[in-house]
Amino acid sequence: MLELSDAQIGGWVSSFLLPLFRIAALLMAMPIVGTQLVPMRVRLYLALAICLVLAPTLPPMPQVDALSLPAFMLIAQEVLVGVMLGFTLQLFFHAFVIAGQILSMQMGLGFASMVDPTNGVSVPVIGQFFLMLVTLLFLAMNGHLVVFEVLAESFVTLPVGAGLLTEHYWEMATKLGWVIGAALILVLPAITALLVVNVAFGVMTRAAPQLNIFSIGFPLTLVLGFAIVWVGMADILTQYQVLASEALMLLREMARAG
Repeated sequence: MLELSDAQIGGWVSSFLLPLFRIAALLMAMPIVGTQLVPMRVRLYLALAICLVLAPTLPPMPQVDALSLPAFMLIAQEVLVGVMLGFTLQLFFHAFVIAGQILSMQMGLGFASMVDPTNGVSVPVIGQFFLMLVTLLFLAMNGHLVVFEVLAESFVTLPVGAGLLTEHYWEMATKLGWVIGAALILVLPAITALLVVNVAFGVMTRAAPQLNIFSIGFPLTLVLGFAIVWVGMADILTQYQVLASEALMLLREMARAG
């Protein structure tokens, strides 16, 4: 009869389950994979596959009792690290969603919303279009491979059981506010152009009071808004590269915060 000691069980737990919790937490929190479109079972299988590949190459793990309080503390720490990495990527994707929402409100298309299948909430169609666009660009430029590379490096730069520097993580969390600024930068040219259009409508109403600005202003704003979005697509790749580089650099800094 096969008998296993507590030390052997603890060694298996620390060498496999502890990295698994970090990997699984990242996959549950990151965009694309962590959405409702991907079943929970598929995410679990993917986490197990990644852990099986990475486990032989990882540095030595701390030896703890499988059912002790330190083991549960290490599990909570690994889940926190994975969620923080995934949340950073979520902010990058939602910068484009916020940009689409701001633009939709300015061009009078805020009422046209659709259900976002990834989050299960209603978002304006422009925001959903930007979300699908950034998802395709992220996959086409192998952004998911960079994320997995950062995840593998995090076990070296932020070892299991090394402890978290709360002050450093708080400093990194304050940098996550760039998402609002990034969204404004994305749509600032379009908002400026629409502001000029609205000012022109105001001048027309002042010069010709008998002109019904509501009957022509709303459809004209929509048409000009779509034209501005179409023209702005010529520069979307450059803006995406800048924001993606900043987001991935922030991701690497988060993985080195231990």
